Amino acid sequence: MRIGNLDWGKAIITLIMALLGIVFLLPFIWMLSASLKPEADVFKYPIEWIPQTWRAAFNYHSVWFGKANFTLYYWNSIKVTALTTLLSVAVSSMAAYGFTKIRFPGRNALFVLVLATYMIPAEATLVPLFIIFRSTGLYDTHLGLILLGGFSVLGTFLLRQFFASLSNEYIESAQIDGAGHIRIFLSILFPLVRPAIATYAILRFIWTWNDFQTPLVFLNSKTLYTLQLGMNAFADRNGAFYSLIMAASVSAIVPLLVVFILGQKQVIEGISLGGVKG
Repeated sequence: MRIGNLDWGKAIITLIMALLGIVFLLPFIWMLSASLKPEADVFKYPIEWIPQTWRAAFNYHSVWFGKANFTLYYWNSIKVTALTTLLSVAVSSMAAYGFTKIRFPGRNALFVLVLATYMIPAEATLVPLFIIFRSTGLYDTHLGLILLGGFSVLGTFLLRQFFASLSNEYIESAQIDGAGHIRIFLSILFPLVRPAIATYAILRFIWTWNDFQTPLVFLNSKTLYTLQLGMNAFADRNGAFYSLIMAASVSAIVPLLVVFILGQKQVIEGISLGGVKG
């Protein structure tokens, strides 16, 4: 319904979405507010969204420079997550290219077999993986975590859909000029699906950063703990101090916000690219 220059239908939808956005943000806003307060004010009712007494410096200093080795956990997570994301993007994109643009006997059957492995629950493979990692020396190492997260059936499937949408004329023209598959992949097709790859990279980063189960099973040394295990240890040590736990939680979320803000344009382009396949 349009009255004058105002489309009331769109205005109402926009208002509803804005209200829903605020509702979804409330837990994060409360967590941020609690991290800035003295412990006695955290559960004060009614809620003080803007603290009357500020204790941000003490709370965050206690998290980063206290008895818990929070800085080491942070660095471990950044290292494991970044390397896992790079490896997963490389492997998944090359596999997607191979399954769409390289013809070989049994290609479709092999892809179906790869997809079938996605139906196996991750919990069912923990014991075999644990035995393999113990026997190969990968247990209790960051390399083991990186290798586990570097091979993704879902990533291969997602990127395959985007590679399949690209015309084979690109490849044929490049092959006429003498280009091989490596050059075609890196110089021609990879830039064309960059938004899709950026979208998957952001998802892979978030999944790896938030992963608790894999480090819990495959890490034993506290010096190798990722942030999720470190947060668990930090909560056990400071369970009665919710202001410190909220400060640690805010610190843990910051990299995810930075990655998403920097990559949101690529995410939108990736969604648009996926929506105009012909």
